[in-house]
Amino acid sequence: MAQAKSKVRLSEEEAIAKDARYVVQSYGRQPVVLTKGKGALVWDVNGREYIDCVAGIAVNNLGHCHPKVVSAIQEQAAKLMHTSNLYYTDIQPELAEKLAQITGMDRIFFANSGTESVEAAMKLARKRTGRKGFIAAEHCFHGRTMGALSITHKSKYREPFEPLVPGAKFVPYGDADAIRRALSRDVAAVVLEPVQGEGGVQIPPKDYLAEVREICDKAGTLLIFDEVQTGMGRTGKWFAKEHSGVEPDIMCVAKGIAGGFPMGIMAAQEGIASAFRKGDHASTFGGNALGCAAALAAIRAIEEEHLLERSRDMGDYLKKELSIHCKQDFVDHVRGVGMMVGVQMNKEGNALVDKAREKGVLINVASDTVIRFVPPFVITKEEIDRVVDVVSDLTP
Repeated sequence: MAQAKSKVRLSEEEAIAKDARYVVQSYGRQPVVLTKGKGALVWDVNGREYIDCVAGIAVNNLGHCHPKVVSAIQEQAAKLMHTSNLYYTDIQPELAEKLAQITGMDRIFFANSGTESVEAAMKLARKRTGRKGFIAAEHCFHGRTMGALSITHKSKYREPFEPLVPGAKFVPYGDADAIRRALSRDVAAVVLEPVQGEGGVQIPPKDYLAEVREICDKAGTLLIFDEVQTGMGRTGKWFAKEHSGVEPDIMCVAKGIAGGFPMGIMAAQEGIASAFRKGDHASTFGGNALGCAAALAAIRAIEEEHLLERSRDMGDYLKKELSIHCKQDFVDHVRGVGMMVGVQMNKEGNALVDKAREKGVLINVASDTVIRFVPPFVITKEEIDRVVDVVSDLTP
């Protein structure tokens, strides 16, 4: 049901025209201008309602404008927003303590995004080991800055900007023996997503991460988990590593960490983190008071509203309904963990994004042939039913 239009700054035509005139044209945007969100719903400038199964690319885990996060931001903004890391604040160490508890790590470095978290992890790995190389997985995505881009697999992202940071090797995801063969004395770290996101919701074999942990230990190589997309309850647990019981040396977390506010962290074990000395790495905005308030509120909301359990339950329901109702000649299978679900299609599906949007559902296609569903955990069964109805009616 459409919501009554509220006052907007620009019309749809004006917003798109001004973007074309003034914004660097590095995004392939869909032709919709969003102005409001609540829960799993968003509305465009014309008042049309959409069910959001993209959630800011797995950012809005709590839904849009969660009241606890909004209230925390408003309260903090009235007191203190930013000081830089030249000074202590009372809220940053409080958040660091909470993050250490839920990540199982000892030390937290605050950044502003996932790619910044990966950059920090790469620097720390080099500093700690004295080695230069990295091993990453085929079809991985770790970011677009020059270091993170060097360990991102898809050539269309990397080749226009080469030469990048040297020493990166790519091996098949899920193949521990390939990592063993690729290891050399100069590899500082193996970098893996516990579940690949941009690669199409790829879930590794059961014992893969444990075997990689053993390989890294024997070689004196660090293990970095990129939990930028999988963290903060996306897979039904705080972090995807918990499904395997494997502990990395370094973790990268961002996206859902602050309820929609930009924040990223690198978390590391004590003996690893101590390699960073004063001046080795820094961020002007990292861990600012406003972001910390948002993150603390987001974590409390997940705990108090039992959203880890909801991620599991709603994710299971979404998988079941998609498996039942999607056309079998069009869909190979449905896979996923928690509220991170992929529909593996038999052909490319980018055209379906437009068709779904026209029917009031926002979806995303990853790795060309996978519809990736990463909706807010607060999505209802009724909303999931509407999504499944739309997706099951789509034809390639």
